[in-house]
Amino acid sequence: MTDIHVSAAIIRDADDRVLVVRKHGTVRFMQPGGKPEQGENPAETLARELEEELGLRVAEADLTPLGEFVSAAANEPGHRVVASAFAMRAEPDQVTVQAELAELRWITPADIETLPLAPLSLEHLLPLAWPGRA
Repeated sequence: MTDIHVSAAIIRDADDRVLVVRKHGTVRFMQPGGKPEQGENPAETLARELEEELGLRVAEADLTPLGEFVSAAANEPGHRVVASAFAMRAEPDQVTVQAELAELRWITPADIETLPLAPLSLEHLLPLAWPGRA
């Protein structure tokens, strides 16, 4: 199985909702983030991806490391994602769909049952966002 290394963000707002995004041509929602470019550390990757995809400017100091998590890839059969995850705060008026994103949503634990979510989100990241609720 081939590994895809990514950085991903659990972004919560003041209402304790979590931001998920969906890329063009896909059905599953996932945490924002993406793959590193040459020489980037995971926090640098995430800061760049958040600006490219959401217009959200963040400093590495604003990102709280949560660890590394492994799940089946949502959009690449036979692959798995190895994600360096970070937590941060942002508000809906700070983000805009850009680049390869088709849609974004701010979700609550109640949305987990009805929204098609990536394995990484379901298995690891959303339970971190809402301990005991996701």
